[in-house]
Amino acid sequence: MNTETSEPETSKPGVADTAKPSVVIDDTTLRDGEQSAGVAFSAEEKLEIARQLSQMGVPELEIGIPAMGDEERDVMRAIAGLKLPTRLLAWCRMFDHDLQAARGLGIQMVDLSLPVSDQQLQFKLGKDRHWALEHSARMICDARTLGFEVCVGMEDASRADPDFLIQLADVASEAGACRVRFADTVGIMEPFRLLGIFQQLRAATDLELEMHAHDDYGLATANTLAAVQGGATHINTTVNGLGERAGNAPLEECVLALKNLHGIETGVDTRSMSRISELVEQASGRQISWNKSIVGAGVFTHEAGIHVDGLLKDRRNYQGLDPHELGREHNLVLGKHSGTHALMLAYRAMGIEPQKWQLPALLQQVRTLVTERKRAPSNAELASFFHTINRLSAVESSLCPPQRLNA
Repeated sequence: MNTETSEPETSKPGVADTAKPSVVIDDTTLRDGEQSAGVAFSAEEKLEIARQLSQMGVPELEIGIPAMGDEERDVMRAIAGLKLPTRLLAWCRMFDHDLQAARGLGIQMVDLSLPVSDQQLQFKLGKDRHWALEHSARMICDARTLGFEVCVGMEDASRADPDFLIQLADVASEAGACRVRFADTVGIMEPFRLLGIFQQLRAATDLELEMHAHDDYGLATANTLAAVQGGATHINTTVNGLGERAGNAPLEECVLALKNLHGIETGVDTRSMSRISELVEQASGRQISWNKSIVGAGVFTHEAGIHVDGLLKDRRNYQGLDPHELGREHNLVLGKHSGTHALMLAYRAMGIEPQKWQLPALLQQVRTLVTERKRAPSNAELASFFHTINRLSAVESSLCPPQRLNA
């Protein structure tokens, strides 16, 4: 049951009137999203995901890993062949083989990724910080010679020395990179600490700063917002938060939170969120939960009587996000916690007008059904409840006729 209530046009609370800088979305659904265990998009699915993301206004797409082989590169060429009004990136390890594999794909930028924590430098590569700085300078110059814009992906930045990150940013800038990516690779950052790190980076470099968050502690969106507050110009997202382990920062959460909580526009059409969410859900085989923020089936569904009553009086009473921004509506369902107001609305929508004294009995029937069957009643069941109570009322009236008063 959908509901509409009047609402005067007012500015959103907490959103400043002054213009704020925009943030560039660099969506990595087609790269890090597909790295989610067991997920494998077909070529056709990748092309359609790229089309829809571009159509909804996502300005940058990280579309794959060239070093994976010919099949991956063929799909990347096909995406480039769509001639979308979108900058395309490839993810590469900071090695010659990966960089050479990115040639001839029609992409504009490479993310050259290199471990920057002592943990990964020593125990993954057997290298040290000095090597990382020299190697980065050479590889960035090589990439620029090949005509690529360069983003330096600072893998495991959340466990790295912040001073070393600033050193690397200086080297990257000198070598011709235009961006560095802070990757919370193992998902251990929290927003208060991250805010301070990005403020340090912003004060130390003029490079574009990109945040890449993982959701191992459920903080990917919060960390992304903190990074923006600290000076990030770009953010990585994935549709539905798809990605390795617990996933990445969800596109839908970041776009709506930046817009409505911080007054920062991304240029992304939020009314297309449900469509792209459904596409990625189907293509990935990863079903989103009923109560998934923004795009879940139940996020605008209401049952509790006190909430429904307040919502019907003025939807701002219990509305933190306007469903119209997503092309959706509020939906009222009958359940164990419903009140007589919602029940009366449901019957009126069916063309039935219960009498006031019948509502408590009807509500009890509804509560019994939803407790036993774990679902809302159908219209047919509601009609049956109403007719049963009417018949019982008729029988009671016949057995207990009204007493005639003596004159």
